[in-house]
Amino acid sequence: MVSSTRRSAPARESAASAAAAAPRPPLPWLDAPLAQVLATQRAHALLVYGPQGVGQLDFALGLARAWLCETPAAARPQGLACGHCAACHLVDERSHPDLRLIVPEAQRAEAGLPVDEAGSDDEGKKRKPSREIKVDQIRTALNFAELTAGRAAHKVLVLFPAEAINPIAANALLKTLEEPGAMRFVLASGAPQALLPTIRSRCQAVQLQMPTREEALAWLGAQGVADAAVLLDAAGGQPQAALALHAAGLDAAAWRQFPQWAAQGQAAPVAGWPLPLLIDALAKLCHDRALVTLGQPARYFAHSELRAGNLDALTRWAADLRRRSRVAEHPFSAGLAVEALMLQARL
Repeated sequence: MVSSTRRSAPARESAASAAAAAPRPPLPWLDAPLAQVLATQRAHALLVYGPQGVGQLDFALGLARAWLCETPAAARPQGLACGHCAACHLVDERSHPDLRLIVPEAQRAEAGLPVDEAGSDDEGKKRKPSREIKVDQIRTALNFAELTAGRAAHKVLVLFPAEAINPIAANALLKTLEEPGAMRFVLASGAPQALLPTIRSRCQAVQLQMPTREEALAWLGAQGVADAAVLLDAAGGQPQAALALHAAGLDAAAWRQFPQWAAQGQAAPVAGWPLPLLIDALAKLCHDRALVTLGQPARYFAHSELRAGNLDALTRWAADLRRRSRVAEHPFSAGLAVEALMLQARL
């Protein structure tokens, strides 16, 4: 289960830096669509989209590696990057001079970028990292677009998640999408409908599909995840999210026992869980209990026995958990919050 020892601030910062430096495990279900796009690409801008967790960012970076790879194309099967040349290593390290990866401040570690300290507001207080791609980031990227390529014949700009581009930044991006010069764009998104229609219309759409359950379980097993089926269900079928749960220290046994802990209001077993993880787990439990009440199979806790409940009470509980999720990362007493959440789960 997740360790009950809470990390100090320096420890959390070290963990974040380690996460940024750690290589992302390859996603084999992306190889075939990546080869197909490399063979059929006709636009300078691609909109890569699919279900959350399918690997949009990995696909976008795979395109960048292939476009910037310095091994002759004839020596690269299906046009994929060789993975061994200097350019491939520079892309993996996020330091290639002809690549820019634009993400919100809050997702830099996820994208393998160094984690910056959050800035200060007008009153000098520390602010939370932004979850938007802001206009200043886009303007910096557009300045990059005007420079001559350093190593390659063209430059690559990757934006992830594209739906995080705020309206002002989106409008600033439009002109360069129309006149790209020697620039290639990849907008990676889990919610393409949130993008401006004028941006979508300027991109070649590439839709990704989730791997089969068998592919996902095989991949998780190769990453050292024991009893992977339980964590894959816990992550709603998203293999990367399941791996993240495993990396956070959550094991299958704890997930199986969680409904019983909630039914008894036991806070001690989950005292070390990050508050966002606990609220997410309770929301999934509430969802599955509603399904069971309606005579349907559970989705997230398919390996646990769940109690039916009162639908009105479960609906109110779900609404309260949604409200709490919006402030889950705010600085208040986590211990008291955990106890209150688990006591509420006894309904």
